[in-house]
Amino acid sequence: MKLDPFYLIVDSSAWIARLVPIGVKLVQLRIKDRPHEILSKEIRRAKAICAQYGCQLIVNDYWEIAIDEGCDFVHLGQEDLVEADCAAIRRAGIKLGVSTHDDTELEKALEVEPDYVALGPVWPTILKKMKWAPQGLDRVKTWKDRVGKVPLVGIGGVTAERAPEVLRHGADIAAVVTDITLNADPEARTRQWIEATADWRPRNAT
Repeated sequence: MKLDPFYLIVDSSAWIARLVPIGVKLVQLRIKDRPHEILSKEIRRAKAICAQYGCQLIVNDYWEIAIDEGCDFVHLGQEDLVEADCAAIRRAGIKLGVSTHDDTELEKALEVEPDYVALGPVWPTILKKMKWAPQGLDRVKTWKDRVGKVPLVGIGGVTAERAPEVLRHGADIAAVVTDITLNADPEARTRQWIEATADWRPRNAT
């Protein structure tokens, strides 16, 4: 499966309803610390919107709800990976993306044969406090050499201007959160991201 090089990460189905119709083809719904009922409702709505616009939805963390709602892709951080039932995820036919920040985490991620590996932060990020220093573009290239055919996502401090550099250094996908969600005009910024990553998008993609 070929994933779009522009990977949007948002914290609500409202963002998905707002930005996916512009042309986003890969989006993660990343919601933290909400009741199960709200999570299910948000995931269900996001799934319906993405299906309407031909966008791949990835659910962060909540793999059990993803199974219940018939989703086909989840993303797990390292702590979640330890606690998750990866066999149950695979039995449900769900694809899996995994976060990594160092060599040990990369080895753990590769053990579960992920459908993509994310490396971050490439640059300093304001999204959350992290114990890892920025990895830099050289690390992106090194990581890609190590993961081979497994798609590599570069995340952390990536902007529309920086996205082509991440992709040129070996990442298959550039992920973004705050460069769009904190922008004064998220719709315009989304269009800039689509344009910035156009050279890495299959020519027959719509």
